[in-house]
Amino acid sequence: MRKISDLFKKELKVINIGLSSFREGPEEVGVKVVQVDWRPPAASDEETMDALKKLLGSKK
Repeated sequence: MRKISDLFKKELKVINIGLSSFREGPEEVGVKVVQVDWRPPAASDEETMDALKKLLGSKK
């Protein structure tokens, strides 16, 4: 039977989804981080896309 303490004996690997700034902390202490460029799937919702464009100052 494994103990929770066994978890800390293994190399930590992180998958960061979204804000790339969240990966900086773990990287600074030597943790391997995979960055995934993910964004909410708002493109199919016109009202949400309009709100995001206003929020981001985009004229697209």
